[in-house]
Amino acid sequence: MEFLATVMLEPVLGKALWLWLVFITIVIALLVFDLGVLNKDDHEIGVRESLVLSALYIAIAVAFGAWVWWYLGPTPGMQYFTGFALEKALAMDNVFVISLIFGYFAIPRLYQHRVLFWGILGVIVLRGIMIGLGAALVTEFDWVLYIFGGFLILTGVKMLFIADKDDKKLDDNAMVRFLRRHMRVTNELHGNAFFVKQPDPKTGKVVRWATPLFLALLMVEFADVVFAVDSVPAIFAITTDPFIVYTSNIFAILGLRALYFALAAMVHRFHYLKYALAVVLVFIGGKIFWNQIYGKLDPAISLSVTFGLLAAGVIYSLYKTRGQSTEKQA
Repeated sequence: MEFLATVMLEPVLGKALWLWLVFITIVIALLVFDLGVLNKDDHEIGVRESLVLSALYIAIAVAFGAWVWWYLGPTPGMQYFTGFALEKALAMDNVFVISLIFGYFAIPRLYQHRVLFWGILGVIVLRGIMIGLGAALVTEFDWVLYIFGGFLILTGVKMLFIADKDDKKLDDNAMVRFLRRHMRVTNELHGNAFFVKQPDPKTGKVVRWATPLFLALLMVEFADVVFAVDSVPAIFAITTDPFIVYTSNIFAILGLRALYFALAAMVHRFHYLKYALAVVLVFIGGKIFWNQIYGKLDPAISLSVTFGLLAAGVIYSLYKTRGQSTEKQA
């Protein structure tokens, strides 16, 4: 018993093992509840169910953040909520891209949750790897933060100038072409199956084929990796604590995937949020240089500015697009 207690208190990436186990247990419980209870059978998730499920995820994420605030202190608590809000907002573009992917592969709403569920498992692993590598780089070479800061400022400035451009198309996507060239892919869906066995037209031998549902899953994972290039440096600009970085990221993504079915139909209503996000990225990138040169900026200021800008972007977007009809999801 004494040995077990010692092991549980051993630090892993800066925090006791038991803290990580608590977080992992919560995430596993949520995923089991989602797949094993709420979505045991394939069904179309409506807006109401999407909002209720998202509210549950947000409530759990906020409760976890409150516990972080109480147990680890106000500074980690504010960093957690800042990272959570930022990741939520940054992932809005991801919702739009996922909607494009489902439309391109003609994935009906009946099977979209299956792709999102298995996709989140990949996200948990991929984000863990990227955050672990980022933490190792920052610990070993603190000048990497300057690169993160410069990258975020450039990204924010770029977003300000291209926010009105919509050039996200999959017809000429190199990843899609690569997958179709190197995998056997059926022309049609086969229910909720990712793979099926069919005869090869050339040899007649029965072989395994991927379905468009599996290609959609791979593209969702690829999209998350692309978006993580922005979000991981952004959260490291707020804190370099891997525990805060990872937990805020995963809770934000879990909740957003739950909210997808409500957001996908009205993502056009948040057009002006991109401008607020651009300013937030410039602010956070600039904060890195401020912290390195003048000393740590008060986390309360960072939290207030981030929340204020994002809230202003959401409110202004809803105001400017009031009266617009909801776009029909593919």
